[in-house]
Amino acid sequence: MQEIAKADPNDVFTDIGEQLGALMDAYDAISKLFLKEQLEAKQVYKGDESIGRRALKRILITTRLDAMLTEIRETMVYKAPPELGALWSKFEEMWQRIVAEQEAANAEELRLAQIAAWRRRKARAELRAKAMWISAVVFVVAWAVGLMWLTNRSVTTRMSLGL
Repeated sequence: MQEIAKADPNDVFTDIGEQLGALMDAYDAISKLFLKEQLEAKQVYKGDESIGRRALKRILITTRLDAMLTEIRETMVYKAPPELGALWSKFEEMWQRIVAEQEAANAEELRLAQIAAWRRRKARAELRAKAMWISAVVFVVAWAVGLMWLTNRSVTTRMSLGL
């Protein structure tokens, strides 16, 4: 970071942003792996790894995440040029804002998905109800036609026998 500070001042933000951005990308990738591990833990596991190995994997992931965040914080606090000011504080504030925005967006997406699922269930239930009504009407019509046919046949048979 000190070498960057001696370079063109206009490129300082860009270079620091690129370096810290690469660290944050790696941090996010590991965070997603950890989230995936947590989600899979709530499902029936059918793999070959023992529970102990999976627990150890989660501990190692959280340890790596903590170390990366510490490295990022130290880089922003101690190695960033003074011209950038309180870079870590600004970063942390913006990060928390974006996390809150993403949580709200995820909650909205989940709500919309739940509404869509409810509408699909409702449409299927209505379709089943209509199918049952149609089946009932077809049955009653078929029964009535059969009854008329049997009555007609009975009358025809009686007439042919002269009764």
